[in-house]
Amino acid sequence: MTISQWPLAERPREKLINKGASALSDAELLAIFLRTGCKGLTAVDLARQLLDGFGGLKPLLQASQTEFCLHKGLGAAKFSQLQAVLEMAKRHLLEQISRGDALCSPAQTRQYLSAQLASYPHEVFACLFLDNRNRVIAFEKMFYGTIDGASVYPREVVRLALQKNAAAIIFAHNHPSGVAEPSHADEQITKRLKEALALVDIRVLDHFVIGDEVVSFAERGLL
Repeated sequence: MTISQWPLAERPREKLINKGASALSDAELLAIFLRTGCKGLTAVDLARQLLDGFGGLKPLLQASQTEFCLHKGLGAAKFSQLQAVLEMAKRHLLEQISRGDALCSPAQTRQYLSAQLASYPHEVFACLFLDNRNRVIAFEKMFYGTIDGASVYPREVVRLALQKNAAAIIFAHNHPSGVAEPSHADEQITKRLKEALALVDIRVLDHFVIGDEVVSFAERGLL
């Protein structure tokens, strides 16, 4: 039976229109993105098969093009569409946290930083530069690899902060393992960065560690 033969209330598109996207399962949302199934499978069946194959929605969204295209029903065109959707979501979140006189909310800031960094298979260190009213100036991914004293250079952070005329900074980096617990190295490099930035009167507001959850240094009393 094709989806067009299903009762209207059970069809993913109609369900989304009537009840909102949050009412749909991961498979139903993915089916809308896929639009069509393949021989013997509806779009929902294919979506369920793909979610099982990848191990869930997150691994699917984080897959490389090579990994993505290995699966039946997926190709370069679908990969490009997915990347465009993800990038639009990131830009929307940046607009959300940049709107108004200051950062709109800690929750939106977490969402944005998580969207930017959670998918990397290696560690990425980034800075959110703010003006003296805590309005977003820019977001920059600065260092890649293992985040420790050898790979994060305070002078580069200070240089870019001065270049952007920032008054404050929020740091963020990801833990590819998914465990967001700050390490001793994380604490040490945060201390070094904070001391270097204090010399030029730039405040460090927080450092977020991105994993399966998001941990705030400020909330932990680590700043």
